[in-house]
Amino acid sequence: MAASIEELYKRFGVLADAKEDAGKHEDEFKFILKAVKGDANEKRLASQFIARFFKHFPSLSEQSLDAMFDLCEDEDVNIRKQAIKDLPTILKDAVELLPRVADVLTQLLQTDDPNEISLVHMSLLNLMKINIKDALHGLFGQILQGDELVRERAIKFLSAKLKVLPEEMLTKEVEAYIVTESKKILQDVTGGEFLAFINLLSGLKSMQTMLGRQGLLEIITEQADLDSPFEAADNDCVDRIMQCVKQAMPLFSKNVHSNKFLVYMSDQVLPNLSNVANQEDKVEENGSSEQVDAHLEILKLTAEMSTYCGPMENMDAHLGKVFDKLLEYMPLPPEGTIEEEDKDAEPKLQFSYVECLLYTFHQMGRHAPTFLTDESHAERLKDFKIRLQYFARGVQVYIRQLKTALQGKSGDALKTPENKIKVVALKITSNINTLIKDLFHQPPSYKSVVGLSFRPIAAKQSASTEFVGQKRSNYKPVSFDSEPAKKAFKGPREIYAPPSGKFSEKAGTFTPGGRGRGGFRGRGGRGGRGGFKRQW
Repeated sequence: MAASIEELYKRFGVLADAKEDAGKHEDEFKFILKAVKGDANEKRLASQFIARFFKHFPSLSEQSLDAMFDLCEDEDVNIRKQAIKDLPTILKDAVELLPRVADVLTQLLQTDDPNEISLVHMSLLNLMKINIKDALHGLFGQILQGDELVRERAIKFLSAKLKVLPEEMLTKEVEAYIVTESKKILQDVTGGEFLAFINLLSGLKSMQTMLGRQGLLEIITEQADLDSPFEAADNDCVDRIMQCVKQAMPLFSKNVHSNKFLVYMSDQVLPNLSNVANQEDKVEENGSSEQVDAHLEILKLTAEMSTYCGPMENMDAHLGKVFDKLLEYMPLPPEGTIEEEDKDAEPKLQFSYVECLLYTFHQMGRHAPTFLTDESHAERLKDFKIRLQYFARGVQVYIRQLKTALQGKSGDALKTPENKIKVVALKITSNINTLIKDLFHQPPSYKSVVGLSFRPIAAKQSASTEFVGQKRSNYKPVSFDSEPAKKAFKGPREIYAPPSGKFSEKAGTFTPGGRGRGGFRGRGGRGGRGGFKRQW
């Protein structure tokens, strides 16, 4: 039978007056427990009174906990909020119950009420202050076994809150536990979940050491599944590789080489690049969309990681794959005179593609200096130099035109969209020119150092290049048709076409945040609120 408010306060008075002897008044406490079946006001009072006197009745702990969980599942949001707020109080003298309470609180993240969500967050943080490892146990348990909405919100909570916890809470033991549990979850994640966990792990103090960085790189490498063949037609496979590469990139250094990923990109991805869906819509934060050149994105990431290439077995074989792909974008000079009606058959000089491939070849070539000079490959070097010479001629013409167009411009004049594009184009062609000069040495040299055009530049650089480091998502490929002195820009194509001076709207394309196609796998649908599971 439901209790009355007056009777509840009367029983409360008996227990309060008894102070430390409250445990001698079990009937009064049992009466309060029955109040969880009363009306809204009685339920809210019952929650407060159970939390206050819980410690005095250890023999009724299970019954008390079930009563609180019933209140957490009540249809009335105000009753749920009261119980959520009171739950951590009972744990001050019953720490052994913390994993179960954390489990239930995590399930309550499924609510759509923002204030209730906020209270759940606050209660979970209070649990962490009592015993962070037990609180994490409840959270990770729901991430592994909970429904989709709970899983998603629990991951979001961990990603946001762990980074702001006091350092003394995140002990070496706790961080080790987080890494262990995260590895379990990473065995089956979506792309978004993968990014969230890598962000979470990278913020741990233990991951700031050389050993920690290597450990995190191993986690990403395992996720990339580099032992499996590259399925160019499988969007999920492409996404997985690209996201893993992007997460691994900040971990590479002179002491942590990119070899495993670079071998996979050179042997598996580049030979199948033409089979990757090249154009896709990338949705921006403001809701707009633009076409993204997926091929160029892959080439840029390959070039970036080649900076941290170290010595490796069978380097000539891996380098050969890069070389073959480079030749596809470095045409031989056309034979004879091309007639006006055959202009469309002329090869295009793909500056953005060539910059990436030439840079990758140059970086890897340092570890295989005989690749071009071996006597058995004399024809290869001869053919390559003809291509380099032809490409260099187009590059130098274009550099002169760009320098003329930018001459005398500085400050605001360089901030116009057209001039920003010209600055990027100048950086790309200057890089290509420098690398070609190196490879024209006898024997070919690999000593020059260039900064990739799509990577951020130092603030102290001169005004003439201050916009090279703009957000890479604003770039589109830079190219122009061969024989630039004879050809003019035709139609609305987004390419460079000197000597007409007409430029594409943007130059290059690179999206650090991901390719935007979804994730590593799809997860099933989710139902409504429903009840929570008491897994004990």
